[in-house]
Amino acid sequence: MTPRPKMDDELQKINNKVTEMSKHIQEDIVKAVNSVKEKDSTLAREVIDGGDIIDDMEDEINADCFRFLATQAPIAGDLRYCISVMKMIRDLERMGDHCEDLAKYTIRLEKEEYMQEIIDLPRMAELAAHMVNNAIAAFLNRDLRLARKVWKADEDVDELFRTIYNEQMTFAEEKGHAEIYISFAFIAAHLERIADYATNICEEAVFCMEGIYEME
Repeated sequence: MTPRPKMDDELQKINNKVTEMSKHIQEDIVKAVNSVKEKDSTLAREVIDGGDIIDDMEDEINADCFRFLATQAPIAGDLRYCISVMKMIRDLERMGDHCEDLAKYTIRLEKEEYMQEIIDLPRMAELAAHMVNNAIAAFLNRDLRLARKVWKADEDVDELFRTIYNEQMTFAEEKGHAEIYISFAFIAAHLERIADYATNICEEAVFCMEGIYEME
């Protein structure tokens, strides 16, 4: 096999930056929902202010990928990989936007009195963050089995979302304090979208390995 130290080195640098970006997203998912649960506006503003960091990471990785395409002229799997990274970090950036939206609910509800203990939303946030972690691992490690496992895990998040959404909308109709309950339902919707983006990353992992977008 022909030695390719320069190409491998550039790919590893991209991998490291993708890993760092995904860790920021995972942390922000949990922090944003915890800020709602604890009415912690300081934590919420930390998530909101960190949005620029995520945007800068996306720009930097995109620049690295374009430079890699221009200087290394990759083919086959390496070309698919680089293209998929650029799609994946776009999804990570969108996850970051959802985290900011989640944190904004904390500011909006800061002075409201919650009528129930928040349990399912943090559990849903942890599931979504775990999906993001495993989706990135599947992509970077080219682990087809893990990619399909994460893709299947989205069913659990969807089920939890339906439960929370229906419950909160019912409470909004029956118990008053509609803004709080509707806000909780929308928070669940943001988490469900984050999980969907994690499945997109899994599809990119399969594309890198097999050249097709097919999860079944």
